[in-house]
Amino acid sequence: MMDLRIDRHPILKFDRGRPLRFYFEGEERTGYENETLGAALYATGLREFTHSFKLDRPRGMFCAIGQCASCMMRVDGIPNTRTCITPLRDGMKVERQFGKGGVPSNTESVNIEKKEVRTDLAIIGGGPAGLSAAIYAAKFGAKVLLIDQNHKLGGQLIKQTHKFFGSRKHDAGVRGIDIAERLIGQVEENENIMVMTNATAFGYYRPSTIGVVTENVLYKVRTKRMIMATGAAERSLLFENNDLPGVYGAGAAQTLMNVYGIRPGDDVLMVGAGNVGVIVTYQLLQAGVNVRMIVEAMPRIGAYFVHVAKVRRAGVPILTRHSIKRAYGDGKVEGATIVELDEKWQPIPGTERDVEVDAIAISVGLRPTYGLLDQAGVRIRFVPELGGHVALRNRNLETSVKGIYVAGDVAGIEEASTAIMEGRIAGLSAVIDMGLGGREAEELRESVRKELVDLRAGPFGEKIREGLKKVEVL
Repeated sequence: MMDLRIDRHPILKFDRGRPLRFYFEGEERTGYENETLGAALYATGLREFTHSFKLDRPRGMFCAIGQCASCMMRVDGIPNTRTCITPLRDGMKVERQFGKGGVPSNTESVNIEKKEVRTDLAIIGGGPAGLSAAIYAAKFGAKVLLIDQNHKLGGQLIKQTHKFFGSRKHDAGVRGIDIAERLIGQVEENENIMVMTNATAFGYYRPSTIGVVTENVLYKVRTKRMIMATGAAERSLLFENNDLPGVYGAGAAQTLMNVYGIRPGDDVLMVGAGNVGVIVTYQLLQAGVNVRMIVEAMPRIGAYFVHVAKVRRAGVPILTRHSIKRAYGDGKVEGATIVELDEKWQPIPGTERDVEVDAIAISVGLRPTYGLLDQAGVRIRFVPELGGHVALRNRNLETSVKGIYVAGDVAGIEEASTAIMEGRIAGLSAVIDMGLGGREAEELRESVRKELVDLRAGPFGEKIREGLKKVEVL
């Protein structure tokens, strides 16, 4: 049985914890206590996690952050378990499911305790925006409940090994993983902040109530104010067999490599030459993965030159005006057909060629995960410049529903540094609205707002500035 775990890495050291035994369809396998079930399965070579219930086609891991249904399995009798965010436990019994998953076969394991929690401020999402919002709200005495569906706080930061750009004030030269460690430490040290991990916020109920479920507790969370910092999910791309196991988002590759120390494959095709695609390509190389090439449909490369230079020095070709036409393989990716595009974005006949790979990483952008906002009745607008459907809000990041604020990628797809700034503004706005903090909080919010304007200045922020004109209307 193969083991794709990384033994040596130039930057990271992986604390996997003690080995655990679990059972996949009756066969004993070994994982580690600091892995998710999905990561442990992937490390042992599993690619087909489930089947689509409409077309009965195999499905494999795609997002690795709990935002899709591609890795749902039956775990200890419970169907539709998102294995990519479920911590591995000793003795787990796992099997693939077909169709809609059915009902639990072990009813004793679904006995749910019910509890009620009251707090000043509930924050949904423990990424850079949510962490920053919690820290700044707690600074002025607010009792904060921070909720995240993953078993570890930090969001996208915990897999970003590259160094940030910008000014020293905004963590230039600091790796995302180190920024995450600092923010998580500040949250854990603050007595005003209560943290719920492995916790899914599944619904908004009036007045100001959030339903949250953990493994065995159903919480009714009553809050005075709430901040939605639910982040974003990866977009897919339309091509033949784009659902074949082995096709996944570039962020999933980052999660497997940089969080769990698992190679996503041996030979990879990267689709998309924006910052994420090129950065993840370099990180794949650091993990010992052979990246065959990057294909980019645009006539130019969108990533920063410094990242492009690293990849090119490593010998990875970047083909512009090229895209993927199809993936192929028997039950999993065994190769891809790429094709050149004309000026009208159409495939040029005769330019197709096959590339042997065992994984295809898609890096074509993110989309805000706005479901809870929509359910809460917040006014939503599709704004291409901000990545998709986003909430209308005022300059304090309060939405059309009083007491609900937004921050981070759910408010518009940007960099982690701007998410941190937005989190601070949302946290301060919530406490000010509750009558806490006084003039000091107001002056601090104005200072942070000016920093955010500076971050978005210049040609790189033009698209974001145009998008904000369409949503900062309340």
